[in-house]
Amino acid sequence: MNGRPRAHRTTVLRAAVAVAAAAALTAGCGAGATGSGGEDRENTDRSRAGGELLSRAEQDVVAAERAAERAADREVALESGPLSGAGVLPGTAEGKPGADITTLAGGQAGVQAPGSSGVKVRELQARLLQAGHFHLNPTGYFGPVTQKSVVAFQRKHRIRTTGNAGPLTWKALNRVTKKPTREQLYPSTTRPIAKPDKRCLTGRALCISKKSRTLTWMVNGKVKAAMDVRFGSQYTPTREGAFKVYWKSRDHVSTIYHTPMPYAMFFSGGQAVHYSKDFAARGYNGASHGCVNVRDKKKIAQLFGQVRNGDKVIVYR
Repeated sequence: MNGRPRAHRTTVLRAAVAVAAAAALTAGCGAGATGSGGEDRENTDRSRAGGELLSRAEQDVVAAERAAERAADREVALESGPLSGAGVLPGTAEGKPGADITTLAGGQAGVQAPGSSGVKVRELQARLLQAGHFHLNPTGYFGPVTQKSVVAFQRKHRIRTTGNAGPLTWKALNRVTKKPTREQLYPSTTRPIAKPDKRCLTGRALCISKKSRTLTWMVNGKVKAAMDVRFGSQYTPTREGAFKVYWKSRDHVSTIYHTPMPYAMFFSGGQAVHYSKDFAARGYNGASHGCVNVRDKKKIAQLFGQVRNGDKVIVYR
């Protein structure tokens, strides 16, 4: 047998591998539910997209992160109050500036207490955040997290710990904090934006923090937009590191999971930043198959129009 057939077979094999690799790169990921059958589907895929198996310790770390995300989302839901509607979180259309109507609870005018809502509660939360006693962004509703934060502040400043924000508490708050800006009162994300990774400070970068669960669009070190995001499960984790957008697909559909991935911006194999209807509806009760999900469709549509192929994507903790 001469060398021609072998060379031909090698060429065909290389071509087939290239086609398969290209298909895998653009297959993408979809949203996966935790529980109700979706978890079993996710549990069948225990590897990274690159084929490397996750160790048990790594699975446990990501599982703990996912549990913390769900607990945090429940906390935010409690702090959003009944006026926000079921499942509506701060930063969504229903929580837009101007929608606040201040209401008081506890029967004492001028005192913010559990059940109060409105602009004054937003200011209270923003000032408590400045003082290091509140770890969410302002929601405008006085829930259990705000009450605990008020108690902690009162205890530190030797004010009677009522859990309500009365004149003495406000006097101390005004003394140690600054008047919040409009952006601080009506933030674009559920949690405060994390300190950007140094790699995000130059050029054009999608700066994605797993700690704060936020995506920040930065150009030459300046924040242009920010939005809530969620990541993959312990079995299909979102890769960390420095990448570049290599392909954009406005109306992409995953060829693996057959789920829509609108406004997809691919940065690492089949992993992309994209809008997720599931994330918008159920928050952190679900997870992606490795992609970075965005729940605000308007924001990601605007972002899609600004981001170019070659822009940096930095995923960090």
